[in-house]
Amino acid sequence: MGIDLPLIWFLIIVFSIMMYVVMDGFDLGIGILFPWVKASRDRDVMMNTVAPVWDGNETWLVLGGAGLFGAFPLAYAVILDALAIPLTLMLIGLIFRGVAFEFRFKASENRRHIWDKAFIGGSLLATFCQGIVVGAILNGFPVENRGYAGGALDWLTPFALFCGLGLVVAYALLGCTWLVMKTAGELQARMYQLAVPLLLTLLAILAGVSIWTPIAHEEIAQRWFSLPNLFWLLPVPLLVLLSAWGIRRGVQRNAHYSPFMLTLLLVFLGLSGLGISIWPLLIPPSISLWEAASPPQSLGFMLIGALFIIPIILVYTFWSYYVFRGKVSHEHGYH
Repeated sequence: MGIDLPLIWFLIIVFSIMMYVVMDGFDLGIGILFPWVKASRDRDVMMNTVAPVWDGNETWLVLGGAGLFGAFPLAYAVILDALAIPLTLMLIGLIFRGVAFEFRFKASENRRHIWDKAFIGGSLLATFCQGIVVGAILNGFPVENRGYAGGALDWLTPFALFCGLGLVVAYALLGCTWLVMKTAGELQARMYQLAVPLLLTLLAILAGVSIWTPIAHEEIAQRWFSLPNLFWLLPVPLLVLLSAWGIRRGVQRNAHYSPFMLTLLLVFLGLSGLGISIWPLLIPPSISLWEAASPPQSLGFMLIGALFIIPIILVYTFWSYYVFRGKVSHEHGYH
């Protein structure tokens, strides 16, 4: 029995995307939460909680994109062609967010509001576009002769826009619970107040997506609601409800760590549900990951490099979060 290289590369790319969503999700969420925090000193603390680590989080996005290009060139070509507009807007949003990080602390008080707006706008734009990409991939792409056969605006559907809204709320909840873990005092209390409304909104959106997708796609309904699949997949929605209960209970008890950890689990379960819906297709509705894969020689050659570089990324990521662990305050930064 040979090694299934396309499956291994699929898992590597999924892992990279998960790591990106987890790590860049909460710092984009902080930008989304800025309008609910007016005090400049509190906004300083919010940015300081992620300032030492935010740019390293982008590594996973680069790894996922490069892995898709090398391992599944057909999927890379179709997705970039079909989603050129939202992906370009996403990159513009990330640029504005990154520039705002660097310039906000250097700006004078009367100009700082400009970079605050750039931080908010960049975070919202990048997150919304990422959600649109997820929704568009679920809807699928027409492919003919190994090329995208649709129009430039085919991604602009109500479902994709709804997914964009859902990811904005998910990242906001990630950012909120991250700040619960990393701050204290009035700012932390404000985040406790925001956490439950964000959680309930996210659950409503997840329910909407869970109803919308099987109605719109018969094959997805068959995947989730046929027997024995229903019994095998039932733990996913049950774990979603259990995680949500744990987040709410943690907020009520003024817990510092459990709301963030359970929010990570909630986001992971949401993405897992989307993955289950389209498996094993890489380009719905017809092209599987094996059909989109590069030749085995290319996959094997790249795998050697990936097995070398991924542990290095994991080590320096862990080390940076370990060094900058603990609470952030107005006076002392990390302590």
